[in-house]
Parts: sequence; structure tokens; C-alpha cells
Amino acid sequence: MVKDFYKQSVEDVCSHLGTDPDKGLSSEEAKKRLEKYGPNELAEKKKKTIWRMFFSQFTDFLIIILLVAAGVSILVGESVDAILIMIIVVLNATLSTIQESKAEKSLQLLKKMAAPMARVLRDGIVQTVPSREIVPGDIVILEAGNYVPADGRLIETVNFSVSEAALTGESQPVEKTTDLIDQENLPLGDRTNMVYSGTIVSRGRAKAVITSTGENTELGKIAKLLSEMEETQTPLQQNLEKLGKQIGMIILAICAVVFLVGIFEGEPALEMFLTAVSLAVAAVPEGLPAVVTIVLALGMYNMVKRHAVIRKLQAVEALGSVNVICSDKTGTLTKNEMNVVKYYLHPSIILDQEQIKSQKSEHIEKLFMGAILCNDSFITVKNGNRVTSGDPTEIALALAAMDYGFDKNELEKRIPRIHEIPFDSDRKMMTTVHEFERKRLSFTKGAPDVVIKNCSKYMAPDGEIKVLSENDKNEIEQANMKMAQDGLRVLAIAFREIGDDYSELEKDLVFLGLMGMIDPPRPEVKDALERCRTAGINVIMITGDHKITAQTIAREIGILSEDDMVLTGHELIEMDVEDLVKVVDKVKVYARVSPTDKLKIVEALKKKGKVVAMTGDGVNDAPALKKADIGVAMGITGTDVSKDASEMVLTDDNFASIVAAVEEGRKIFDNIRKVVYYLLSCNISEVLTIFVSILLRLPLPLIPVQILWMNLVTDGLPALALGVEPAEPDVMKRSPRDPKEGIMSKEIMTNVFIGGTILSVLTLFVYSWALLEHDQIELLRTMVFFTLCTGQLLHSLNSKSIKLSLFKVGIRNNPRLLIAIAGSFALLLSVIYLPILQDVFGTTNLTGKQLVVSLIAAIMIIPLYELVKVIRYRKKE
Repeated sequence: MVKDFYKQSVEDVCSHLGTDPDKGLSSEEAKKRLEKYGPNELAEKKKKTIWRMFFSQFTDFLIIILLVAAGVSILVGESVDAILIMIIVVLNATLSTIQESKAEKSLQLLKKMAAPMARVLRDGIVQTVPSREIVPGDIVILEAGNYVPADGRLIETVNFSVSEAALTGESQPVEKTTDLIDQENLPLGDRTNMVYSGTIVSRGRAKAVITSTGENTELGKIAKLLSEMEETQTPLQQNLEKLGKQIGMIILAICAVVFLVGIFEGEPALEMFLTAVSLAVAAVPEGLPAVVTIVLALGMYNMVKRHAVIRKLQAVEALGSVNVICSDKTGTLTKNEMNVVKYYLHPSIILDQEQIKSQKSEHIEKLFMGAILCNDSFITVKNGNRVTSGDPTEIALALAAMDYGFDKNELEKRIPRIHEIPFDSDRKMMTTVHEFERKRLSFTKGAPDVVIKNCSKYMAPDGEIKVLSENDKNEIEQANMKMAQDGLRVLAIAFREIGDDYSELEKDLVFLGLMGMIDPPRPEVKDALERCRTAGINVIMITGDHKITAQTIAREIGILSEDDMVLTGHELIEMDVEDLVKVVDKVKVYARVSPTDKLKIVEALKKKGKVVAMTGDGVNDAPALKKADIGVAMGITGTDVSKDASEMVLTDDNFASIVAAVEEGRKIFDNIRKVVYYLLSCNISEVLTIFVSILLRLPLPLIPVQILWMNLVTDGLPALALGVEPAEPDVMKRSPRDPKEGIMSKEIMTNVFIGGTILSVLTLFVYSWALLEHDQIELLRTMVFFTLCTGQLLHSLNSKSIKLSLFKVGIRNNPRLLIAIAGSFALLLSVIYLPILQDVFGTTNLTGKQLVVSLIAAIMIIPLYELVKVIRYRKKE
């Protein structure tokens, strides 16, 4: 297929495609082409099966170590250990699979956008055929309300316009023509002689010759981009994977050292192997994958309450490291509705919407009569709310007139339309004729430059009709230019009294005024942008609208300053990604962009090391949403395709909700860090206790099933509660976290070893005391087990803040943690004192004295670690 059909004449296009514009293809030829080009539908990417998703969860390094440990446990007859390990592994895999199975539906939703049936000219007659059977060279008939079934070059148009918002992002329907366009590299939105698959006819009728079908359409190219795009890991996934490998390597190193030391000391090889396995079990934080998954799920629940639905678990945390938000303008930063905001009345009277409401004159009434009568929009009032349909510009004019005091439906009955000349792209005007007080009035609205040329008079503010001089026309033209430079869409309104002759309805007109309208910013956007600035997040506007309109909105809401750059889609076509990388930090607004442009922008930002969130609502946004670190779709105005390509959907389409989600994401990362810190410091205490005991050739202080209980039950419940700690006060005053910064910084790793060492020393103290007092191995292990479990529970209070003292943070702001500690302690007592559980866990009853010694040692973790915090905190200060 030849590209750029918009640059070819209708005759050349039809000749190239071998079709007759008056008769279309023959049925036989259409059948041949269907075999050659294939059906007009989007190819479906092969989906992962549920089982494939499930088994892919077992590739994590920590999970592999646990599986090996479970296998060894089975071989040596420790079936309880193996069962507990497998339960945790399967639970984690199940949770992850449930989330992943909800993800990939983008192409199915793209397919739904294709029209199920289409009207085509074949064998010289109009036929209705399934849209999947449309082929290049078919002549299709399009009318208002139709989906365009494939890409095509227009060959006939009558008052024809198409809504391309879902494809190009431009909010206004595009007036279409058959004229050849002799320009290179035009964005889709400016190719006014073409129609594209998936767009909707707003008005009029047309014939088009199909130039591309299926995957070769612009919609198909988007589908291909989506299907070829690789899933990228979020910073959390990368961090957890890195952490898992680090822990795994440390575990293997410790096990090897212990095994070799034991062999060197003359211990039996099998016994030392089992001891090494016990150490591995102690070192692996079995509950970490499940706890992080559950913490993220709780974060998802909290985000729903803040109007953000998270589709992929890892996106919750990744939001916290976002430092660039690429936002679509229409419907995201703006309301996605046109409003009249400025009026020009000659000579030199400029009014806003509030000012004009207070002006009562024949002149202004005439202006609004023209705006509401020369208008094809429909407005009804239901339960006090206005329900509108039609062209957004005409709706804006009608609503402005209704705000002034007119009732559109009543006025149309009182002053009926008896004749009209519809708008077309050549005349750029629309005229209607009405009977009014035994006279006939015509009203004309259209492009200011065209309407002004056809005016010979103007109505002055006092209602007097005066001659319109060339000087007057120049003044009106300058006012029009000023309004256009302010980003307004401007229309001129004129009228005249007529007789029975309709031949020159649009000549000798009386100028009434100019009306300027804009899609206004959302009122809450400025505050949200200010919060982004405070949080160190750069916001970039990406839109399909024209450059001037985009600049105006961007300046008004504070995105664009004097030193910032604005790039257009035409300029982006001339740049590759490397060129864009050089200037991407300076660009705050991109206008008239295409889907591939958006991808290029996201790629350039990511090459600069940015963590990118991309917001959008149209089909055109889907590839960039998927490519970005976080895709954010609009829930109300967004297409199903954009929602399914995203990680997050805003239920209120409110830009401010993104900022709330970022805050939640930062809090969740802090909490995951606290959880990981807590679990690892507990595991270090277990490893050191066992390791030192082995080096001192003492009996093994813990058996694997006791270690698993600590790692899953004792540590698990407080870890979950730490996952819902309230946000710290400065959470939105910090710069975004460096995505290269892991969960475990050097400072936190130091804290892990200090906390784990203190717990281990306290436990070894109890172990030593017990060895002096008793020689029963079960009793020794029970005291060690009780001391470590209780100490770990109390250490969760130290973990409420990595740096701040527990007395500053307080213990009452997270009641779930207190409940978790109490619940875990009750379970611990049941394991020690219930005979049925004593047999499973190798425990025995503790006397009052034994219990008190163990309890005092465990409680000491709080004051000792507080001392550490004070010393380290003062050093930093």
C-alpha cells in the first residue's frame, strides 16, 4: 500500500486501488482482495494461560531456595516443615496469579471498537456487509452516528465532520473535505481528507475509498504497538528481585561456612547438612513475598477510597517513585467541555460571561438569539440537569444564551426555522432563516474572517445599525486575532432582514459580535500541580490540540513558564529519540501529537532515568500508557482500551487523585521498607543465635518447625500491621525516591544487623542461663523459642519508624499493630502450653521463673534499640 493518500487526488487514489468511485468493486474482486489482505480485524496476541501464570511465580530466587529446603525436608522425614513451606509458596503464587490474570484485554477491546456492519458500494449497488469483510478499494457510505470501519480517502462529502478524539486527542469534531493536501508529515488530526478506523461520524454524510484495513489502519498500528510491547518491571519488582538474590547469596554463603566448619570439627556430614538446611530456613524470610503482596493489596483498597483503582499490585509502590507525570490535556487537565468565556461587541467592547449577563440590550439579545437559533444542538432539562447532544461548539453557544435567560426549545417554537444553508468547510458559515414578528430574519455564524467580509453594517451597543467601514473591519479582525492568540475558538454572529429572495442570504450582513470559547481547566488542577511541585514531580502536557490552545491552558494552570519549550507533532517527526533526549528536560508542552510521538516522549524520558506516569483517556494513549512506568487512565471519559493498557484508573477523572495516589504510593514504599527491615532483623537474630551456638558446639537452639512458626506467624501478623502504618508527616515534601535506590540502603542494612544482633545477644543470654540451670533439650529450646518470639513481637514497635524514637512516633496511631502483637503472643502461649501443639513444635511447659527471665530479656529490645536510635539520630543531626 502507498502511504500518504491525503497527498493524492481522488482520481489517483482510485486508480492506484483499482476501483470505480461510482460502482465500487465487484463482489468477485472483493472476495479476491479479502483472501489477499485478510479480514479487516485486529490480530489477537496469544495470551498466557492461568497455569502458565501460576508456574511463572516459582522462578523467584527466594522461592527456589524454599522449594529446595522443602525437598530436603521431605527427604529427611521432616514432613511438617515441608508442608508449611509449600503452603506459603503456593499461597504467594496464587495471590500473584489472581492479579496477573486480570491484566491483558487491550486487543479484545480494540476489536470491539470496529463497526460490526458497514455500507459499501459493490457491483454498482449499496450493500450492507460485515466490517471484517471490508477490503482496500471498497467504496463505503458514511452517515452521522456511524463508526468508520477502516482508513479511507474521502471522495464525496456533504456537511461532513468526524469525532477523532479517541484517536488524536482533539476534543472538537474535524470538518472534512475531499481536497488534496500538499504538505509533508502532517499529523493525523490535520489530514482533513482522510477518515480513520474507530472514529465516529458527527455530522453529515460522505463516501470514502478504503485505503487500509486491519493491522494496516492507524488503529491497527496502535494494536500492534500494544502487542509487541514488553512488560517492564516496576522499581519494587526490581528491588525485591535484587533483595531476594542478595539474601539468597548470603544464605548459601552462611550454610557453606557452617557446613565446612562442622566437617572440620569432625561432625557427621549428614548432621551438618541438616543444620545448614535449618540455617537456610532461618535466613529466608518465608513470609516476605506474601506479606508484601498483602500490603500492596491493602494499599489498593485504600486507593479506591481516594478514587484510584489499581489494576496491577506493583503499581501501588511504583507511584511513590514517579518524578514525571505526562498528562493529556482534554478531559484530564480540562473539563472536556467548551464554555464561552469572552465576547467582543463593536466598537471595542470586551466582556466576559459574568459581565455580559448584567448587560440588557437589544444588541446583546440579538447576539444570543443568533447563537441559539443558528444552532443544531439539542438541550433538554431533566431533573434540573441539562442534557446535551450535538457539536460541542454549538452546545457551548446555546448554553451561554440559556445562561443569559433564553430557553432554546421555547425560542425555536416562537421563532421557527423556515430555511437553512448548512455549514460546509468551503464557506465556513452556517445560515438559518426564521419568521419573527411578521418579518423574516436570517442569522449567520461562522469563521470570523469569512463572516466579517460579508458584513456591510454593524449593530452598535445602543441598537443603532451603522455602516461598517474598512477601519471597523480591521478593528474586529484585530480583536479576533487577540482572542485566538489567547487560545480561544472564535465564532462571529451576524444577521439581516430579508424578503422572499434567498439568493443572497449571506451578503450585506449586520455584524453582531464575536464569541470566544475554550475547554476550561479543572478547578482543582492548580492545587494538584502545586503539590506536585512540592513533591519534586515534573508535570508535562501532551495533547492533540493546537499549539496556541495548549500553550494558553498550560500557562493558565502553571505548567508552562517563559523558559520552557513547546514542541509540536510536526517537529517531533523530524526528531529521533536521541535528539529528543537532548531537550526533553526543557519541554513542558507537546501539541498536535500522534500515538508514536507519545511513545517517543515516554522513551526519551525513561532514557533520562525518569520514572514516568502517563495519563490518558483515548485509544491514542494506550501504547504510551503501557510503555510508561505507570499508566493512568481516566475512568469516566476514558476508553476501555486506555483503561486496560494502564496500571491505574481514576474513577473521578480528577488530576488531583493522581497526587493522592502518589502520596499513598510513597507511604506504601515506606511501609514495605519497614516490613522488610523488621522481617530481616528478626531473621538475622535467628541466624546469629543458631550460628553462634554451632560455633560454640552447643545443642541446636531451634528446630526448623519452630523457625518456620517464627517466620510465618510470630513475624507475619506484626509485619502486615506495619504495612498499614500511617504516613509520616514529610511524605509529600521529599524529592521522589531514586528508582535505583533499593529497599535496603546501607543505613537500613546497618540497622538490620544492629537490631538482629541485639535480639540474638538477649536470646543467647537466656540460652546460657538455661544451660546452667537445666539440661533438658526441649526446655532449652522452648526458652529460646519464647524469648526470640516475644522479642521479635516487641521489636515491631521499634520498626514503626526507621529513624524516629518510638516515644515520638507513639504506639496508638496504629491499633492494628497492637492487636497483631497481642494475637501473636496468645498463639505463642498456645504453642508452648497446649499438649497437642507441643508434640508438633517440640515445646514444653515453662515455669514462672523461666517465663519471667525470658520475658525480661525480650522486653530489653525496646530500651536497647531506643538507645541505638538516639545515638544514630544525634549523629545525623
